[in-house]
Amino acid sequence: MNERAKKALYLSARISATATAAAVCLYLLWRYEYISQFGQIDNATGMLPVALAFVIAGCAAVLAWLKYGKPTIPVAIVCAVVLVITSALFPTALRGNWWRGRNTGNAEAEPDLSVYAPFTGEQTAVLDEAPDLTLTSDLPVIDGATAFYPIYASFAQAVFDKDAYEADPDSVRCTKTIAAYDSLIAGDVDMIFVFEPSESQRKTADDAGVELHFTPIGLEAFTFVVAESNPVDNVTSQQIRNIYSGKTSKWRTLGWKDGGDIIAFRRPEGSGSETGLQKLMGDMPTAAPRPLPDESLIGTDSLMKQVTVEWNGTQPALGYSYRFFAETMYPNPDAKLLSVDGVAPTESNIKNGTYPFVYEFYAVTRGEPTGNTAKLVEWITGGQGKELIEKTGYVAI
Repeated sequence: MNERAKKALYLSARISATATAAAVCLYLLWRYEYISQFGQIDNATGMLPVALAFVIAGCAAVLAWLKYGKPTIPVAIVCAVVLVITSALFPTALRGNWWRGRNTGNAEAEPDLSVYAPFTGEQTAVLDEAPDLTLTSDLPVIDGATAFYPIYASFAQAVFDKDAYEADPDSVRCTKTIAAYDSLIAGDVDMIFVFEPSESQRKTADDAGVELHFTPIGLEAFTFVVAESNPVDNVTSQQIRNIYSGKTSKWRTLGWKDGGDIIAFRRPEGSGSETGLQKLMGDMPTAAPRPLPDESLIGTDSLMKQVTVEWNGTQPALGYSYRFFAETMYPNPDAKLLSVDGVAPTESNIKNGTYPFVYEFYAVTRGEPTGNTAKLVEWITGGQGKELIEKTGYVAI
């Protein structure tokens, strides 16, 4: 090969390497919405993936075009080391996962469930006529999310014989989503009422050789909660994605110029509402929770109460929950639910499908239900089961 051909080959290889590195970096920035949402990035942590992508592309270009020789070896080594480090840091930067061991305000609320308890609760939904099914023995053991206790407690009151229930009150439990899935997988309960599981919960079931069987029974809105004093009443789906992917962290970006930093409270991994957030984000990496600016903001350890904390003269918190829980089971009179894409999370908007974040909830069993559990599932999906779901305040399927 003559000298001219070698130069042309080297030039082509350099151009190709530079273009490939630039294309990969641009693709990643496009893929994770940093290009389309560049104007919504308002913080250094959110900008870091962009900066790292440019450093990666720049180092690759330098290594491709550097005239190698003894004087340039240190430059090549430095560029190679920086390239490796920035490439390794890029996935972490996407999640903003720099906050090890610091409080982020994960919170669980504790509403008064006694008002919904079978046979004693004054707010338990009741049928207008006698139930089509009565179970007098071998009562299925049921459990579930706190938000669905009013529903399945009403099922138990309608279907379980009172004497049989009083002899076995542990047949109706409420250990919350995480523990309920664990109990079902372990075989300690027969049926749970929950939203769909997280990826880790699916993996736990798979590892245990347990097939989870889902029977959809209702619909619920996944909502976003702020203080009543917050002038923001509506956010877009994209703005939600920008906040929870770490791009947006200032209220001014959403139109509240004096709001300061968004204090975004999060829920524990595996909880129904945290899984709802993950579902909303889809394949977009969800930013790791940022630490609270002050430990005092932990407050009551209830997200519905935390969203009204004061900081630097404002109430800048943001949280998420489900409509019925936020409005009925554990309301905060100083908080409000945001509209999303101009649509309020109302029962009618759940039914007509206009609210963007509506999720199914389920009666979940280990494999196909059998015996009295199967009878109960069949009854729940019939007219009387749907009637109790609607009377409780949810939307039946």
